Amino acid sequence: MSRIGKLPIEIPQGVEVKVENNTVTAKGPKGEESVTVREEIKVEIVDNHVVLTRVNDDRKSRSLHGLSRTLVANVIKGVKDGFEKKLEIQGVGYRANMQGTAINLQLGYSHPILIEPPKGIKIEVEANTKITVSGSNKQAVGDIAALIRSKRGPEVYKGKGIRYEGEYVRRKAGKTGKK
Repeated sequence: MSRIGKLPIEIPQGVEVKVENNTVTAKGPKGEESVTVREEIKVEIVDNHVVLTRVNDDRKSRSLHGLSRTLVANVIKGVKDGFEKKLEIQGVGYRANMQGTAINLQLGYSHPILIEPPKGIKIEVEANTKITVSGSNKQAVGDIAALIRSKRGPEVYKGKGIRYEGEYVRRKAGKTGKK
C-alpha cells in the first residue's frame, strides 16, 4: 500500500470540495481549482476528509496512488493558502520592475524582457531585486518562476543572474593568470 496514497486529506474550514466523475473541484478563499484523477483511483469524501483508494492492485494503479493523492492535496492547499516562489536577482545593473501586470526584466541584454503572467498568477517586485510569484496552482507558480529564472540563470564564475531564494550556486575558480 502506498504510504502517501493511504493518508486521508483533511478538508480545511472555508474550503468546499466536490467530486464528479473522478474530477475533484475545490473552492476556497484563493480561488477555484480542479484536478482530474485517473480511473484507476477512486475518490470519495468521508467525514470531512478526501480518501483515495485503488480500484485494483496492478502496477499502474499502485504507481498512480501516491501521485493522485498529492495532486488532490495540492489543489486543496492551493485554494486555502496558495503557493509562492521567491526569486532574487544578483548582478550590477540587473533589475526588475512591474509594467501593469507584466514584469519587465533588465538582465544585461540589449533589450528588456517582458513576461506576462497567466490568469490566476500574481507577480510582485520589491526593491528591484526580489521577485515573488504567487497563485493557487502549484504547477503554474513553479512554471512561471522557472521561466523567469531561465531568462538569466545563475552564472558559476561571478554568481550573477536570477536564482531562487536560498539557492546555493557553487562557484568555480577563474583563471589564475600566466607566470
